[in-house]
Amino acid sequence: MEVFIALFIGFLFAAATFCLLRRSLFRLVLGIMLLGQGANLLVFTSGGLTRGEPPVIPGSEELLSSAAADPLPQALVLTAIVIGFGVIAFTIALLHRAERSVGSDDLNQFNQTEGKP
Repeated sequence: MEVFIALFIGFLFAAATFCLLRRSLFRLVLGIMLLGQGANLLVFTSGGLTRGEPPVIPGSEELLSSAAADPLPQALVLTAIVIGFGVIAFTIALLHRAERSVGSDDLNQFNQTEGKP
């Protein structure tokens, strides 16, 4: 299962890089979203993948009785997802406003508007 997750993470990073190298605003936002999700998945899998084993130590024991996923990466990913939604919403609003000002989706058009009111 870890191999498939690693391949999927690689696919997400490759797709994000491809989208970020395009000149379209829509693909720029899509690339940022894919890059964020790939990074979240990478951090999530770094804590280990287990099924049905909660990382809770029973009151009578001092250590976990079986292998369990590390809850710290899960908490970090949950926080990153919430922050990522906020960043994406701000990016979409900012790029929408810029696209309305310039009148084009092409990023090269943004360079030609310097000095214009």
